[in-house]
Amino acid sequence: MKHFPIFMAVEGRRIVLSGGGEAALAKLRLLLKTEARLTVLAAEPSETIVNWAQAGRLNLIHRAMEPGDALCARMFYAANEDDMEDRRVAELAHRDGALVNIVDNLGESQFITPAIVDRDPVTIAIGTEGAAPVLARAIKKGLEENLSPSLGLLARIGKAFRSRAEALPFGVKRREFWRDYYFESGPQAFDKEGEAGVQDALEDLLHHHLEAREKDGHVDLVGAGPGDPELLTLKARKALDEAEVIIYDRLVAPEILELARREAVMIPVGKEGFGPSVSQADINTMITDHALQGAYVVRLKSGDPTVFGRLDEEIEACEAAGVDWRIVPGITAASAAVATLGQSLTKRGRNSGIRFLTGHDTRGFADHDWRGLATPGEVAAIYMGKKAARFLQGRLLMHGASPATPVTVIENASRPTQRILSTTLGELEPALTDAKMDGPALTFLGLAPRAALTAVEQLEHRETAS
Repeated sequence: MKHFPIFMAVEGRRIVLSGGGEAALAKLRLLLKTEARLTVLAAEPSETIVNWAQAGRLNLIHRAMEPGDALCARMFYAANEDDMEDRRVAELAHRDGALVNIVDNLGESQFITPAIVDRDPVTIAIGTEGAAPVLARAIKKGLEENLSPSLGLLARIGKAFRSRAEALPFGVKRREFWRDYYFESGPQAFDKEGEAGVQDALEDLLHHHLEAREKDGHVDLVGAGPGDPELLTLKARKALDEAEVIIYDRLVAPEILELARREAVMIPVGKEGFGPSVSQADINTMITDHALQGAYVVRLKSGDPTVFGRLDEEIEACEAAGVDWRIVPGITAASAAVATLGQSLTKRGRNSGIRFLTGHDTRGFADHDWRGLATPGEVAAIYMGKKAARFLQGRLLMHGASPATPVTVIENASRPTQRILSTTLGELEPALTDAKMDGPALTFLGLAPRAALTAVEQLEHRETAS
């Protein structure tokens, strides 16, 4: 971000604007919604600005700006629609200590004015750092259409009620109360009985929540998918938005973690093959301890938690502790990776099955049915296979696999940093070492990217399709 969004206190504070034409009018229409003290400097102000001054909505000075006119101002707008005059008045405002915005001059402005959705006191600011004003307006339009006009009234009534709501314990109980108010009981009461009905609904809702039994903790075992936030399921997205504690793996993409609500406790429990790791026993204890304290816990795993995620051990820990749990599946790395190759995991006439394998387990390099895997046409998705690559290569060749068997390694599947290494079993090492892949990678045995298909395979594909 080149511009950090903030909400500045302007009630009773001074805002000064230089200009009297259309650019000035556009800014003033927005500024008049605030409770700031507005001063406009213009030698030739428009009739609308004169009318606003006569109505007492702003202070109008009928002249060009002079030194000292922006003293004690929180913000200053240069809106003269003349580059030289705007630079002159901006320099004067800088000397007076005001934050300066030059209309339609992003490079020389100290701040920018976003597109605003106004449901006072609920205010939504939309900024694109000047890159796409049309996009900001489109987002604003969508929000305007979807936010109820009563939202501001509900927020004002809720603000006045906040001290009463503090009778509820801080945390889950209080959040549930406000969620019920803003999204269910408040809008329903307003639709039926207006403002008076909302007040009564708040009293009833508080009584109901005070009488309610303390809610037990809960654990969601959530698949974060391969890394692209757009591949996150709606159920996983909701869990991240509501979780109080998130215990996440090393391979979970930072873009996914950004979707968690800011108040959530974030606990990394990274594991790395043959490297530093948090023990599974410690992870199990973290999960159950937080849940037993009444927290909503999300155990966030890269890909799908049911695929090489040690899910059963965490479920067993929850059950032993008497903690309620739920699985939220995700898109596994193999599905995302094979999509980038333009291939399918199974294909008529090639393979009727797919093996999901791990390159290593808790004891070291994992052993498999090497003779079966060496059969021509076999396809396997090998997780955690980078450090085991030479071991896998040797075992497969030893059991009769062809050195020409296609092997594809996809690093950071679905992410902007994705890389694809297309090679053969015979060349897997040293090709993988030379590629210097340091991100999470998945290895496909028996699959090549579609662009690397032989002419014969492409012909067979076209004949099958026709």
